[in-house]
Amino acid sequence: MRWVWDGRSFWTALAKHGPLYATRGMPLMEPLTQRISRWLAWLAGAAILFGSAVPITIDVIARYFFNRGVVESFEISGYALAACVGLGLAFTVTTKANIRVDFLISSLPFPLRAACDLLASFALAGVAVALAWFAWGTVAQSLAMNAKSISRLQVPMAIPQGIWWIGLFWFAFVAVLAPLQAVWRLVRGDRAGFDAGIGPADLDSEIEQAIEDTA
Repeated sequence: MRWVWDGRSFWTALAKHGPLYATRGMPLMEPLTQRISRWLAWLAGAAILFGSAVPITIDVIARYFFNRGVVESFEISGYALAACVGLGLAFTVTTKANIRVDFLISSLPFPLRAACDLLASFALAGVAVALAWFAWGTVAQSLAMNAKSISRLQVPMAIPQGIWWIGLFWFAFVAVLAPLQAVWRLVRGDRAGFDAGIGPADLDSEIEQAIEDTA
């Protein structure tokens, strides 16, 4: 992604989505929810790198030379994987990176397509809220019981579970906000904004974005 001023991209995005939307050349115009989701996605990548890859590598080397592990790589990598999943979910909503089978939807007239998009978006929001709700129940129970891992690390379970829940909570917030914003754009007659928010990703736009990201 280019992080430089691009006047043409700015005016194109302003005309299509309004002043609160980011352009490819101006990250400061990026919506706050998308910016936070991006930061959490970076943390998810760091969790996998430093919480999974590094401890496993250390244990593999230690087992080769000393015939024993020196860190609880299995336990730590499990926490890292859970944190990665939770922290990265919201980013899939803001970038529409989730998998959608839309070869039939794209051929429907706009009213039917919009109804299907809203149904899918509200369904995702319901799942996200349920995940966040039950995840908080797990965290609250661990806090009440002062639960710790049974390994020699004795990690308070509320810590990795809390990080996991933070990601799920933000995922639920973004997933609920997306269809509400889409409804508001429909009321205003902003079809382009609706499609940009929850509509299926356009193939030409994805190709263009991929080319610019590699430039």
